[in-house]
Amino acid sequence: MKHRVYAVIKDQSDSAAGRVFTALMSVLIIVNIVFVLVDTMSREPTSLAAASRVVEVVSVAIFTIEYLLRLWTADLIHPELRPWAARGRYVVSGMAIIDLLSILPFYLPAVIPVDLRVLRILRLVRLVRVFKLGRYSTALAVMGRVFRRSSAALVSAISVVCFLLIVSSVLMYYVENPAQPGKFTSAFSALWWAVSTITTVGYGDVYPVTAIGKVLGSVIELLGVALVAVPTGIISAGYMSEIDATEMMENPVEQSTKLEGLLNDGLLTRAEFDTCKQRVVSSLTTR
Repeated sequence: MKHRVYAVIKDQSDSAAGRVFTALMSVLIIVNIVFVLVDTMSREPTSLAAASRVVEVVSVAIFTIEYLLRLWTADLIHPELRPWAARGRYVVSGMAIIDLLSILPFYLPAVIPVDLRVLRILRLVRLVRVFKLGRYSTALAVMGRVFRRSSAALVSAISVVCFLLIVSSVLMYYVENPAQPGKFTSAFSALWWAVSTITTVGYGDVYPVTAIGKVLGSVIELLGVALVAVPTGIISAGYMSEIDATEMMENPVEQSTKLEGLLNDGLLTRAEFDTCKQRVVSSLTTR
């Protein structure tokens, strides 16, 4: 029984029942997001309010059952661990935390008295449900793997951008503050200008007026265009690499034959062939 349940609810299930379950859950999440938007209407009709309440109750019931079933079958995800250890690892996993946050706002007011402001925040937490789509969408799952694999490079690139933002804001403050004390009141106000400039948004509400400030701003803009493009390149390269890896996993035998042909034609070195071959073997053992 547990194996049958797991075959249906597991991520990216390839069974017919699993595909139906994935489609229904995706539709339910989208409906929830729509009603989160509906709930922001200042004068929402009574019928919409009633429908929103019904959708919330039904959704929480389904999400709760799903969470409990995933907790029950967690030992199948980590068979090398004891059942309690496997469930503990699942509870602290990213998707499990998202699952819990998606239902927690519904139960908290019944357990802990909250005022209206806290209740509004709890209702806002329901937006977390949109991240559940990452479990049911292949495209979002691919992007998630890309971000995980490129995390080190992305952190490095973003760190350089942040360094440029800080330096730019401090320099612009000292250059423009004497001429515009009302706009460049501190390095923090200059940071707003730096962010809007480096990201090429340029709202135009704050801008340099001195000659030195304009020259400095031009240099910062050019550096910003170059540096902000770096994370985009990293993500694009990671996405293409993930697509290639996915195709290799889908057709490992065919890919192995192609690799041997490339080796025989002298288009691959032995070291390159061994590396690619290892990836194919890994894909076979993890299917």
